[in-house]
Amino acid sequence: MTWWQNLRTLWPGALRQQVTRTGLAYSGAIVIVTLAAVLSANNLLFLILAAMLSILGISGFVSKLTLAGLEIDLLLPAHISARRNVRATLRFKNLKRWMPSFSISVTGSPGAVHPSGYDGALFFPAIPGGVTLEEIIDLRFPARGRYNERTFQLSTRFPFGFAERREMVMLRHEVIVYPSLEPRPSVKALAESLAGEMEAWRRGPGHDFYRIRPYEVLESARHVDWKATAHTRTLQVREFARDEDQMIVIYLDLDASPAQDAWFESAVECAAFVSFYLCETGHRVRLRTQEFDMVSPAEGDIYAILRYLALVSRRTGGGLPSPDPSCPLQILLSAYPQRLSGSGWNEGPGFRIVGPDTLGDENGTAI
Repeated sequence: MTWWQNLRTLWPGALRQQVTRTGLAYSGAIVIVTLAAVLSANNLLFLILAAMLSILGISGFVSKLTLAGLEIDLLLPAHISARRNVRATLRFKNLKRWMPSFSISVTGSPGAVHPSGYDGALFFPAIPGGVTLEEIIDLRFPARGRYNERTFQLSTRFPFGFAERREMVMLRHEVIVYPSLEPRPSVKALAESLAGEMEAWRRGPGHDFYRIRPYEVLESARHVDWKATAHTRTLQVREFARDEDQMIVIYLDLDASPAQDAWFESAVECAAFVSFYLCETGHRVRLRTQEFDMVSPAEGDIYAILRYLALVSRRTGGGLPSPDPSCPLQILLSAYPQRLSGSGWNEGPGFRIVGPDTLGDENGTAI
């Protein structure tokens, strides 16, 4: 079948029909009737041949009319991350008020230039004229970034199944796909460790009530909550929050070579997950790069940070600022951690440098 593939390559877009086995059998029957009519000069065979050719022509016309006037729209959720299934609504509308469409199949056209992210198939036995139908589908985008176009394929074998007619439908509206929020074990361990350290930092001397917890050995008795103790029959202690609310700083170094594209994508996903996890657990996060600086939630929500990370790209060159001494915990993701030894980033227990070696650990070891 190499000649058929070559023909489709040289003649793109024109072959919108694929002949089925039923169509091949029917075509063979036409050839046989034609030969018999010519050789025998029988008028009845010519009438049968004319009827068969008419049925073939009507089949192609009705098939084309079935796909005409169908409108597709895709309703997506507000926030989408890469490599995670999201529920979307596929809306069909038959613009033909007087004629229904029958036996419609919908696929995601994975081999198209602009894939839709849908790898399943839908089948509609009938779409009445002027009616709008909705179906819930699962979409999956392989990578972060901006998606402006998605391609779906409509096909039908109606009315007689001689051929399958196909039409490509292009949907054009912008979708921003965030980095993947499905972490590696080491990245998840890092986020949980940071959340635990920030939780420990949040407890301390202050005037705002934080929580009531069980008494620990050698603690001062002046913070014992006697009412809670009487209620639970075990010693309970009042704990207060620090007056100042600290944040975690995540610095993403955009300086990376073309050979480090894979590592840069991993670093972006690490920054995205750690930021999202910490914000979801109620902590303040500051994301910094050579061109971006935002504190969440003071200057924008976490989705503003994820939107930036969805579109960020590496670049060559660019210096690194010194760390912020007012923040107890700071993380630096850089492709060149060895050049940071004299910049103050490796001083103190609250500074963590994540390079290609540490981020490449897939065995669940904490960074």
